Amino acid sequence: MTVFRAPGEVPAGFGPSVVAIGNFDGLHVGHREILRRVVALARERGCVPTVLTFHPHPARLLAPERAPKLIATLDQRLGRFAEVGIEAVLVQPFTLEFASWTPGHFCQAILADTLHARCIMVGGDFRFGYKQSGDVATLRAHGFEVLPVEEIGTAGIRASSTAIRALIASGKVSRARRMMLAPFALEGLVVHGRGIGRKLTVPTLNLAAENELLPATGVYVTRTRDEATNTRWASITNVGYRPTFGDGGLTVETYLLDPPPALFQADAPERIEVEFLARVRGERKFDSPEALKAQILRDAGAAQRFHRRAADLPRVK
Repeated sequence: MTVFRAPGEVPAGFGPSVVAIGNFDGLHVGHREILRRVVALARERGCVPTVLTFHPHPARLLAPERAPKLIATLDQRLGRFAEVGIEAVLVQPFTLEFASWTPGHFCQAILADTLHARCIMVGGDFRFGYKQSGDVATLRAHGFEVLPVEEIGTAGIRASSTAIRALIASGKVSRARRMMLAPFALEGLVVHGRGIGRKLTVPTLNLAAENELLPATGVYVTRTRDEATNTRWASITNVGYRPTFGDGGLTVETYLLDPPPALFQADAPERIEVEFLARVRGERKFDSPEALKAQILRDAGAAQRFHRRAADLPRVK
């Protein structure tokens, strides 16, 4: 998949394309249906299946007090696009100048002249351009074939990024996973902690999460991936403030259930992605490090049973 970080990076001969437009945060089942249809139609017509997305999120610039905490990082979104068969992505920088464009200028400069779009797929409530004055009718008025995709839900729940954010923020990661067809995941650098776990409880990987949204504090069954080698481990993760030790700062600590011998020495991963599969319990304070360690080992046993039942949860391609 080719990623263009600005319209000027798109070669003159690009396209023709079938384009999906949106932020696609969380890439839920409705988003996936849009992209599935983009890929299928592009192959049928000999076009390039393409996504036009925006960074940062428009609300971050236009209404920062109302801007949502994003479920996924930009890199995670790009990875999901590739998984479903998208071949090109234009990441349009969302600036004040861009926000002032009229719908007509956007249609001509980006969709026609840059992406050479033949067909556009968007949600039925899609709005764009200055003061969100453009809509599906505007796209059609500028000569584009537009195929709005109806909302798709699971188990009677409306599939939306807003609903997924609420589920994750309340710790309901299993339900969020059903709506996204993939686990919610945090990614970032492994950072050095104070060494308390290695000395007093169990050794952990401390994640400096780059995601804006974190799950509710508590203990979770997780799966951890070394981003450099793509090695995966069954794991259990605590998101919280370590009240037993009175540290105060929020941490994301992951205990690998079957680590390689040298993991916490020279071969420790530098960047990891932690997928949240199920919530085990809330965070609580223990009377001693020994009591905490005993609970961690009980939690690890529950996580191992979960992983044995689930084997390897499939990722939707």
